[in-house]
Amino acid sequence: EKTAYEIGVRLVGSEMCIRDRCIIASMSAVNRARTSFVDVAPDSHFPIQNLPYGVFSRRSDRRPRCGVAIGNVVLDLAVLEEVGVLDTAYFGQSSLNAFMAAGRPVWTAVRERLQHLLDAHTPDLRDNAGLYGQAFVPMDEVTMHLPARIGDYTDFYASKQHATNVGLIFRGNEAALQPNWLHLPVGYHGRASSIVVSGTPIRRPWGQTNDSNAAPPVFAPSREMDFELEIGFFIGPGNALGEPIPIEQAHEHIFGVVLVNDWSARDIQRWEYRPLGPFLSKNLATTISPWIVTLDALAPFRVPALDQDPRPLPYLQRRDDWLFDIHLEARLQSETMHSPATISRSNSRHIYWTISQQVAHHTVTGCNLQPGDLLASGTISGPSPDSYGSLLELAWRGAHPITLPDGSTRAFLADGDTVLLTGHCQGDGYRVGFGECVGTLMPANLDSEIVRQ
Repeated sequence: EKTAYEIGVRLVGSEMCIRDRCIIASMSAVNRARTSFVDVAPDSHFPIQNLPYGVFSRRSDRRPRCGVAIGNVVLDLAVLEEVGVLDTAYFGQSSLNAFMAAGRPVWTAVRERLQHLLDAHTPDLRDNAGLYGQAFVPMDEVTMHLPARIGDYTDFYASKQHATNVGLIFRGNEAALQPNWLHLPVGYHGRASSIVVSGTPIRRPWGQTNDSNAAPPVFAPSREMDFELEIGFFIGPGNALGEPIPIEQAHEHIFGVVLVNDWSARDIQRWEYRPLGPFLSKNLATTISPWIVTLDALAPFRVPALDQDPRPLPYLQRRDDWLFDIHLEARLQSETMHSPATISRSNSRHIYWTISQQVAHHTVTGCNLQPGDLLASGTISGPSPDSYGSLLELAWRGAHPITLPDGSTRAFLADGDTVLLTGHCQGDGYRVGFGECVGTLMPANLDSEIVRQ
C-alpha cells in the first residue's frame, strides 16, 4: 500500500496515461482504508486523507505557529518539532513560507510522516498522554491567521462561463468574449496587503462612480458590492528572474489550494477599468480560507481538463492536463436570517485555463514567482444559472434579483450580509474539504476626514 501511495503522489502533475490512472486508483484505495485514532465525522472536511496546513495561535499562547487540521482539532507541528517527532525546522514560525520553499519531495515526505503518526495503528501520539495533550488543540480554542506572508497576488479570469456571462451583460452577444480570451489566461495583479483570513469583516468602500458616463462622476459608497467564488493556489519554490517555468513543471511549484472571495465593487469597477482593468474596485479586500489543501491530498480528485478550441500556443500545451473535482458552494445570510442560504453551487472543474497553464503563462516573460505568492482562478461559474459564482451573474446585473428565505431580495450585497464559501472533494467514505471562507460586509466609513470633505 505504501508503495502505491508513494508512486501515486509522484505522478501528481504528470501526464495521466492509463498506467497513471491505475496507480491513482490504487492510491485512492489506500486512502479509503486509512483511518485515524482522532475522531473524524464522516462529513468532516479534515480526515486523515486531507491534513491541510494552516497558521494558528492558542488562547494560552498568542504566538502564531503552524499546524494541520484533523477532525475538530489542530495538530501543533511546532510541538512535534520540539520533541523530535518531526525531524524538520519549518513549523515554529508565523508563516508556512519556509516550508513552501522546501519543495515537493519535502512536502510529500512530511505528509507521509504525519499520516503515519495519525494512523489508528500508530502508538507514538495515540498512547503518549503527555504529548497528546501538548500537541492537539480543539479548533474552537484557536485563532487562525493568514497561512503565509503573501508577497504578491495575481487574479485570473479563467472560467469561460463567467467571462461569457460578464461579456453578455456589458457588451452583448456579438462581443461576449474579448478576442484574446481563448488564446491566453487573462489576469491582473492584485493587492497582497489587503488579503485577509476568513472571518475578517469587510468595509463597504467609497469611490468614484458614474452611471451615465456623461455626467461628472460622484464620490460615494459603492452601491454594487459583490462576492466572487474562486479558488486560489499558493506558490512553493518559484523561479529565478528571467527563467520561465515550463508547463510540465508547473505542479512542482504549487504548494496547495484555498478558497477565495475576491470582493468586488462593480460600480467603481465599471467607471475605472478602461483601459487598464480593475484597481480600487478590487483592492479593498480579498478573503481566503485559513487551511491550505495540498496537491497530494487533491490527487485522487483530478479530472481531465476541458477541451480548448482553438488550441493554445505551444508553451500553454500539455498532454492530458487536469483540473480538480472540487464541489463549491456560496451561501448568503442577511442580518435577519438565522442561518445562511445556498445561492450558488459550482465546481472547479468548470475552469477553462488550468492552474498549470496559469503558472506557465505568468512566468513566460521570466517573471519570478516566490514562496507564498497567491494566484487565484477568478470567478468560477458553471453552465446553469444556479451555478454562477457572483451576484452580478446570479441577479443578471439586477434584472432578476434573487430572493432570500427572509423575503428580502438581492441584486448586490447589503450591509450586514455575510457571505460564506465552502468547498470539498467527495471520496469513497470521506471528504477532502477546505473548511469555510467567511466575510461580513460592514457599512461604509462615515467618519473619515476624506468623507467629511
